[in-house]
Amino acid sequence: MLFAYNVEHAVNLLWRMELRHLRYFVAVAEALSFTKGAKKLHLAQPSLTRQIKDLEQEIGVRLLDRTKRKVSLTDEGKSFLADAKHVLAHSAARRLSNRYSA
Repeated sequence: MLFAYNVEHAVNLLWRMELRHLRYFVAVAEALSFTKGAKKLHLAQPSLTRQIKDLEQEIGVRLLDRTKRKVSLTDEGKSFLADAKHVLAHSAARRLSNRYSA
C-alpha cells in the first residue's frame, strides 16, 4: 500500500521515478546490504548508496535504517518494497505482453 497517508503525492512521485530506482531499492531491501545489492546489480556500492539516498530524498521518506554493520527496512520501507515489487512485476508483464502482441 503505497504511501497510504498521501496517495495523490505518491502517484505524482511514481510518474517522475524511473524503474531503475525501484530495482535498486528492491535489490538492497532484499539483501539488507548495500554491498550485496550492488554486486547483484553490477554497480559500485557508493553509487548505489547515493541512488537510494536520492530516492529517499525524492519521496521524502526514510526507507532504510542504516548502521555500520546493519541495514533494515523502516515500516515505510516495508510498504514501499511491496509496492515496488508490484510495479516491477506489472512492468515486466506489460513488456512481455507487448512483445507477443507486436
